[in-house]
Amino acid sequence: MTIAIFLLGYGHVAQRFVRLLDESRDALAAAGMEPVIVAVGTRRLGLAFDPGGVHLDPVAAESTGRPCDLSAVTGVLREMQRFPSRVLIETTTLSIDAGEPAISHVRAALASGSHVITANKGPVAFAYRALAHEAASASVSFLFEGAVMDGIPIFGLVRDAMPTVTVTGFRGVVNSTTNFILTAMERGEPFASALARMQQAGVAEADPTLDVDGWDAAAKAAALGNVLLDADATPRTVAREGIGPETGARALAARERGRRLKLVARGSGRGTTADLRVQLEELDTDDPLAILDGQANALELDTWPLGRIVITQRDGGLEKTAYALVADLVTLARRA
Repeated sequence: MTIAIFLLGYGHVAQRFVRLLDESRDALAAAGMEPVIVAVGTRRLGLAFDPGGVHLDPVAAESTGRPCDLSAVTGVLREMQRFPSRVLIETTTLSIDAGEPAISHVRAALASGSHVITANKGPVAFAYRALAHEAASASVSFLFEGAVMDGIPIFGLVRDAMPTVTVTGFRGVVNSTTNFILTAMERGEPFASALARMQQAGVAEADPTLDVDGWDAAAKAAALGNVLLDADATPRTVAREGIGPETGARALAARERGRRLKLVARGSGRGTTADLRVQLEELDTDDPLAILDGQANALELDTWPLGRIVITQRDGGLEKTAYALVADLVTLARRA
């Protein structure tokens, strides 16, 4: 089965996804899939479309001269209706204000009859309930495994492997940058030095506000709450705390008391009254979240009737998020 792909956003994750598609081509063929990237768009380089497959040289994208605004995106989605199986893969940068323009991109794709895969947290964190309804009405899929915990299958685990289970709450360390910085400050490294190392590694952005002010974790908490707890939250409704240079003293003091300071995202309750928050917490050293060092993440789900389930990711990174996009593509093929 040929799957036509519109790749919207061409940053580090999208570039790694393209390479991973090529590296996984034999496995994808064995699964009955032939993915073809027929469109690529970025705000900086513009938009390119070729039904036979886009040449992914950024210069080629720039030479098209077509702006990558919503009107142009909608036009390409209309042209892609010639393909029986098509998907928009949304990897643009998260906007913490309202999740735009990613939400509009997703909405346009669903309206055109295209499946959607996103690693952008915005659509799930700001508009999950509405978008899920629109996807169901259009008989297409809306998948977002890369939005939380990189490529670890949180949403797929609950959706596909835990039938009839009810998730009653969650808590987790879900931001790699802040966990790395907290670990470093426990050992006496200054905040600025630890942050600079994350920026040099390409994990933290040049403007690290989303990470260190807790917005990234709040967006993930909203996404988890909306999907797993049937909440109707946004990152703006999540009680939020971040970290800064002053947090180092708290981390050192906690370690001296035999405890560890972590930035924890948690949710409890269900529906519109679900309580979602991101806060610094001192944890016992045998807590499954306390053992996380560096960029490691973990999520604990409270469920009925399975009880508490902990999923730990020891190694995060761009490649893992890119893998989530590939995994969601395979999910689409299995549903066909």
